[in-house]
Amino acid sequence: MAHESITDEELAELVQRTEEATSAFMRGDMHRYLALTPHASGFVLMNPFGGEPARYDNRSESLLEVADYFKAGEATLEVVQTYASGDLVVLVMIERQHGEVGGLPDQEWPLRVTQVYRREGSEWQLVYRHADPLVHRIGLEQAARLARG
Repeated sequence: MAHESITDEELAELVQRTEEATSAFMRGDMHRYLALTPHASGFVLMNPFGGEPARYDNRSESLLEVADYFKAGEATLEVVQTYASGDLVVLVMIERQHGEVGGLPDQEWPLRVTQVYRREGSEWQLVYRHADPLVHRIGLEQAARLARG
C-alpha cells in the first residue's frame, strides 16, 4: 500500500543526509556512507566513469572494496529539482565535491547526478543513481569522441 508522499521536512532531511553521505563517500568512509544511504536490493548504478549499468543485490560489499580509492574529500549538493510521488523521491542535483581519487592529487570532481529513492517501511532506500562528469559544457566533437569510446 502506497504512503502519502514525502513531507517537505522529510525531503529536506533526505537531502541533508545525501549531502553528508556524499562527503563520507569522498573521504572513503563507506561505513558512514552506507549508514546514511541504505541501498535497496537491485540497486542500479550508472557510473560516472561510464560503462554498462551495474545492478547490485548487496552494494555494501563493492563499496567497502573501493574505500581506499577515495580520500580527503568533501561535498556539497546543489539541488536542481526534486520530484516526489507516493513511495518514490527523485533528486536531480550537482554534486560539488573535491578529493583524492584513485591516487590522483586533490581536485574538483563535480558531477551531474540523478538519484531515485524508494520508501521501504519508514526508510528511504537508494534504488538508482546516474552520475556523469559533464557539468561543464562540451562541444559536439568532444561528445562524438566520447560516444565512440
